Amino acid sequence: MDLRAIGMGLAFALMWSSAFTSARIIVAAAPPLTTLSLRFFLSGLLAVLIALALKQSFRLTRAQWAATVLFGICQNALYLGLNFVAMQTVEASLAAIIASTMPLVVGLFGWLVLREKIGPMGQLGLMLGLAGVVVIMGARLQTGVDLWGVLLCVIGVLALAFATLALRSASSGGNVMAVVGLQMLIGGAVLAVVGAPFETWDVTWSWQLVAAFIYTTLVPGLAATFVWFLLVERIGAVRAATFHFLNPVFGVAIAAALLGEALTPRDVVGVLIVTLGILLVQLARGEAKSPQSSSDP
Repeated sequence: MDLRAIGMGLAFALMWSSAFTSARIIVAAAPPLTTLSLRFFLSGLLAVLIALALKQSFRLTRAQWAATVLFGICQNALYLGLNFVAMQTVEASLAAIIASTMPLVVGLFGWLVLREKIGPMGQLGLMLGLAGVVVIMGARLQTGVDLWGVLLCVIGVLALAFATLALRSASSGGNVMAVVGLQMLIGGAVLAVVGAPFETWDVTWSWQLVAAFIYTTLVPGLAATFVWFLLVERIGAVRAATFHFLNPVFGVAIAAALLGEALTPRDVVGVLIVTLGILLVQLARGEAKSPQSSSDP
């Protein structure tokens, strides 16, 4: 892995992790589902315009349409929608930690249900990751945490893990931005339909809200996606996914720095344990798939 790939991986992890802090700012001042729907429509339209400029095809195969619709619903509507609702009462740092466990959920399901071989290192990583979550939740329960909000975050992670497992072999066919744009538009449409009957457009305007909305639309919404696909093209999906181990650390650090969210010593220990667990699981999956990934640089 060269220095450019490392830089791209760090940039992706930083942008992905920062989304929880900007989302926390947004949902404190605006209706979560309606605002997220608007964000997806804007990000989706920008992605479509970029795809048109790149002359990418919008003619998708049946498999591509299935992947696009499933990810649009599971990732954008369910995963992010539930997280936006949850972060009205759940701190950004905790939401980021729960979301970061997605590789652990995928690895655990693959090991127990699909009987995938991950080896002793992967098994140790799963146990460490789960232990870290227990440590963090034990600390949060002592200081008070909204269990309903936590449950919404967990359901969101399960939805994203399901889509990841269901579409592991799906391919964009070279029209990445076209597919990403369509996924966002689908997610935005679903959220608009769900949010309209339950939310009113009651917004407390401030420069922080406007800045957070623009940031989450352009950086986690578009830039992170673009960098991710460039990274996958450069080093392969398995190696690129290893950078997910940085998400708990970055997510907690950004929330503490920008939102002033307090961290206990048990939080720090738990985050480090989860981080190590994710790293071991991703490295184990990389070893298991390396014979099939010889074309990766």
